[in-house]
Amino acid sequence: MKRKKMRRNRITGFDVILTTIFVLLAAITIYPFYNVLILSVSNTIAVSLHVPYLLPHVFDWLGYRTILNDTAFIRAFGISVFVTLAGTSVNMFLSVTGAYVLSKKQLIGRKIFLTLILFTMLFGGGFVPTYMVVKDVGLVNSVWAMILPTAISTYYLIIMKNYFLNLPEGLIEAAHLDGANEWTILWKIAIPVSKPFVATFALFYSVERWNEWYNALLYISKAELAPLQIYLRDVLIGLSGQLSAQARQMMDSTQKVSTTAVQMATIVIATAPILCVYPFLQKHFVNGIMVGGLKE
Repeated sequence: MKRKKMRRNRITGFDVILTTIFVLLAAITIYPFYNVLILSVSNTIAVSLHVPYLLPHVFDWLGYRTILNDTAFIRAFGISVFVTLAGTSVNMFLSVTGAYVLSKKQLIGRKIFLTLILFTMLFGGGFVPTYMVVKDVGLVNSVWAMILPTAISTYYLIIMKNYFLNLPEGLIEAAHLDGANEWTILWKIAIPVSKPFVATFALFYSVERWNEWYNALLYISKAELAPLQIYLRDVLIGLSGQLSAQARQMMDSTQKVSTTAVQMATIVIATAPILCVYPFLQKHFVNGIMVGGLKE
């Protein structure tokens, strides 16, 4: 027994090679984020004197102050927060209820509905017809144009349907015997026992909503309705044109503010909310994905 334990605990050459490869891959993955963070707290002089810029030689928060004092950034941040909260709520409500209904084998026309839903994964209406529909229903230049056109994901809906399909039948039958209807079973039984599953897809939807830019680019022409990702894109493409007059005046008043620092600070602030949420929901990822991956 001792020899077997010693063999298991012994580090082999293969372990060293494998560990080295993964360490290098981790470094390659982490460095771009590290570089963005370091540049966001630096000034023009420090960046120009130290190339490549690997260590924080000078801490300068003027980049963050410039962005946080920009009224356009605050407005865009608020739009993204609203789109994320409202959009995720709409996504989860439609996806969960739709998946639960489709999981019922006794549903009349169930196969027809599933076929039509799967059809949308293969064929779409196209850009022009979609834009015309959004325009005709009055969603152009509205925050709802970033929410309703993508109110449900067919891929997520199918996974959720498979999950509800594999709930214990005895649990559902017991609820029916107690007089519970389908609505009560869904909200009082199915969802509470599916917290990892629900949390996982709520996170997926919220990340997609927070990173929303394509629909905003297509349907939003008013600057006051632009979300954070559009603001970030404009900052990276042309800084002076996107910042408000107040922020540009602040940059002109002190030559120490680096354009790169302002751009990197915007990226960090735009990424921070999602990074703060991930650690709390990461433990649900494996369970949430695998339970919905079983076929009917």
